[in-house]
Amino acid sequence: MHTLLRLNFSTLAMLLISTALLSGCGYNTLQTTDEQVQSNWSEVLNQYQRRADLIPNLVSTVKGFAAQEKEVLLGVTQARSKAGSIQATPELLNDPAAFARFQSAQDTLTGALTRLLAVAENYPELKSNNNFRDLQAQLEGTENRIAVARNRYIKAVQEYNVTVRSFPSNLTAKLFGFQTKPNFTVENEQAISTPPVVDFSAPAATQ
Repeated sequence: MHTLLRLNFSTLAMLLISTALLSGCGYNTLQTTDEQVQSNWSEVLNQYQRRADLIPNLVSTVKGFAAQEKEVLLGVTQARSKAGSIQATPELLNDPAAFARFQSAQDTLTGALTRLLAVAENYPELKSNNNFRDLQAQLEGTENRIAVARNRYIKAVQEYNVTVRSFPSNLTAKLFGFQTKPNFTVENEQAISTPPVVDFSAPAATQ
């Protein structure tokens, strides 16, 4: 009986010591920051999906008033298709090349949508259409949410990557397979943070 108690005490002591060592070496911080990255990434994907869901109705509405703008309409459709073809699996967060392709596709879609909304300036009936105005407002709000989600993700990855690279947590990261994660590049964040805007009060351009 005493032997069993001594064994249990020894086991408990080892567990406590191991927990303390892991905590002191940054293991808990690695886990926490990694979970925060995953959570923020999910929100980024949710907002991108929200935008993708708006596009078919938006394209259809614009086409009803400006069918001749085939190049712009096709550009949005193709950009949406390309962005949707990239599988945003968990592995993507650890693959810089795949992450760069994902970012490029989404940024291309942002540009295509900006051009589509700019086309509306040439079509007064389209600008005054209630369905278009509602979709445009939803898209603008979604672009704002995308910007917020991306910025939160950027900060979460920065915090995680600092932990992975810093001593002594870098030793723990190497031991348990934690690696730095790719991030959104910052040079176009200002453009991403500014949603496409159509000024409905402006006069239509002369055709």
